[in-house]
Amino acid sequence: MVIGHGSVRQVRLYLENGSIACRYYETVGARSAVLWLGGVGGGFDSPAHDLFDRMASDFLGRRVNSVRLRYRYASDLDLSVEDALAALEFLGQRGIEAAVTVGFSFGGAVSIQAGAASLLTKGVVGLASQSAGTGGANRVSPRPLLLVHGDRDTVLPAECSKLIYERALEPKELVILHGAGHCFDETEGQLRDLLDGWILRQLDVA
Repeated sequence: MVIGHGSVRQVRLYLENGSIACRYYETVGARSAVLWLGGVGGGFDSPAHDLFDRMASDFLGRRVNSVRLRYRYASDLDLSVEDALAALEFLGQRGIEAAVTVGFSFGGAVSIQAGAASLLTKGVVGLASQSAGTGGANRVSPRPLLLVHGDRDTVLPAECSKLIYERALEPKELVILHGAGHCFDETEGQLRDLLDGWILRQLDVA
């Protein structure tokens, strides 16, 4: 499928204990990428009216590739982190030199753990992140960490991101979006603008 300046295709990454279905958004000459990680529901879910897909498509015009993945076992944090690391390794094999991990809800913990463990990572984002599994948030440093949460989140309260922020070391940033629920549908434009600028800065993309 052709999208704007690039294309998206289905990719399957094979591990010893299964395979990971991915969507790979690729444009020629890209050296930067984003790994978008969904929640515990599995599949290619995304907050804010499928924001991940729309941003991944738009980033192709900035020569930034993207991967979205379907966890093999969406309720297993350790295996989901393994999935994310496999996707980052795949990006490295495709010539990517810098990546940002972005995770929503359960995926926030995946983003933090995988981002801290990969040498490819230049920045880590948690959106409405759970706090479980984020005890190692301090290991993200010296890479920057961005945490975003809605003050009307009734699934995972904003205190979850506040706890992660306390655990993390500098550089770190916590943004509480007024009026936003768990999926940020109410503040979609605001979230998109925030992520767009932050991600491109970490990837040093003009």
